[in-house]
Amino acid sequence: MNVGTFELLTPHVAVQAIESVIGARVDGALTSFPSYVNRVYGFRAEDDRQYVAKFYRPGRWSYEAIAEEHLLVGECAALELPVVAPVADAAGDVLHVVDVVDVVGAVRAEREQEFCFSVYPKRSGRTFDADRDDDWLRIGALVGRLHAAAAHGAAEHRMTCTPEESTARFLDDLEQAELVPPDLAGEFYDLADAAVERIAPLFDDVALQRLHGDCHRGNILDRAEQGLLIIDFDDMMIGPAVQDLWLLLPGRVADSRRELALLLEGYERFQPFDRRTVALIEPLRLMRMIYYLAWQALQRRDLRFLESFPQWGGRAFWEREIEDLRTQLRVIEDDPG
Repeated sequence: MNVGTFELLTPHVAVQAIESVIGARVDGALTSFPSYVNRVYGFRAEDDRQYVAKFYRPGRWSYEAIAEEHLLVGECAALELPVVAPVADAAGDVLHVVDVVDVVGAVRAEREQEFCFSVYPKRSGRTFDADRDDDWLRIGALVGRLHAAAAHGAAEHRMTCTPEESTARFLDDLEQAELVPPDLAGEFYDLADAAVERIAPLFDDVALQRLHGDCHRGNILDRAEQGLLIIDFDDMMIGPAVQDLWLLLPGRVADSRRELALLLEGYERFQPFDRRTVALIEPLRLMRMIYYLAWQALQRRDLRFLESFPQWGGRAFWEREIEDLRTQLRVIEDDPG
């Protein structure tokens, strides 16, 4: 995967693109939200409506993959699930493309970059925090409703969350980039490859379906009387249902049995759950560690990423990653679920 940068996405380009979708002028400046993956802006239109525009990082997802994200969100909205669907333009489209050409230098060299983007109505709320048993039941029920709506559709352009179809590929990408110091590379890849070999059989015969993919509490808003709202389907994937549950837990499985039981009780009000897949939670945590490394590696030259992670890629960084992988593999061996 080769990802691009946002160098050519100036505020002027963004405003023009946004106005072409909403059919109104932007009133004032764009407000940049903290995101090094995409570029996300809040703004107010001249009719006083507030919106959020998301410009997807070039090269991360294909047009077809983003369209599959929007299809799932649209299906959920049609079933009155609490999601935020993108705004359609006059033609009824919710996914848009702006092509930017910049002429630079004395030789008049051209740089060109295509940006996919969508515009959403702004929704406010506080980050969900589960303090009571009923909170865990509510959030489990929300994920159950989501999975019931998502269970029967396909997403052929999205990642499949299994060790052999995703994690092994991410390790190959890291190795080809030669980012791990040579004297640490053998230890890192031997450990990671052994982990993939160890956990891959656990995914045999596990049912896979469309998922949110990044269902942590930061992507769930609590709107008081209006209830919970699930946002940001950017990491939508195909995978086991438990992927959308384990990120909600306050800690490892061994320390979160009570919260997990409440989550599943709420979930099963709307959708059956295969209890055997609880054994996948700690393997999924290990897979996420490798996924996160590979995705960060693709952005290692991006200015906003460097500002957010100034120590990324140094020797001490990789030594910590090796130790974290070793610890996580030990957790899997000691407590298989």
